[in-house]
Amino acid sequence: RLRPWSASVSCAICAWGSVHNPDPSRELTLSVILTVTLGSLCAAFLNAANNAINQIYDIEIDRVNKPKRPLPSGALTMREAWGFTLAGYVLAWILAWLAVPPGLEARRECFWIVLFTSVLVWAYSAPPLRTKAHGIWANVTIAVPRGLLLKVAGWSTVKTILGPEPWFIGTIFGLFVLGASTTKDFADIEGDRAGGCDTLPILYGVKKAAWMIAP
Repeated sequence: RLRPWSASVSCAICAWGSVHNPDPSRELTLSVILTVTLGSLCAAFLNAANNAINQIYDIEIDRVNKPKRPLPSGALTMREAWGFTLAGYVLAWILAWLAVPPGLEARRECFWIVLFTSVLVWAYSAPPLRTKAHGIWANVTIAVPRGLLLKVAGWSTVKTILGPEPWFIGTIFGLFVLGASTTKDFADIEGDRAGGCDTLPILYGVKKAAWMIAP
């Protein structure tokens, strides 16, 4: 997926041009390019694993809403889906561990962000929490990892996240995703209702949900 890859790279570029970059005149070395590349690949693998775990737990819903997806169509077995998911997470964690700018090896900021993100997206899709089924909590557990923390993780591949800039930039995208994540729910009402997922359109109706996410 290009969106998480580009989001990670774009925030790495922001970090490079940051006012708080201790040495903005330093050369763009192969080491820096490699670290940013590792971080962007990490974002791509993590996103793939996140999507896979969601489809595993949404198989009954997808039989209604998206029957042509690999699992409900039978193109992929549940065992294969779990294998893909675990491989995606492990690769993302390894890449995050390696995506460290010089001087920050002791903190491994990208790794801890990715690990925390993995917990949040698991909570979104999987029981016992399965926040996907609980109204606005679904939006929150999408917005934090896929909006806020995705940008901050990209920043961490170039410089430390201990400053206001990455969190400010991440918050902008987090707020956008907080609302935008509901847009997919409008088309999925039938399956979500059958699967027990109380999305905003189901709880409040289509029109009211649209006004709720607009800000």
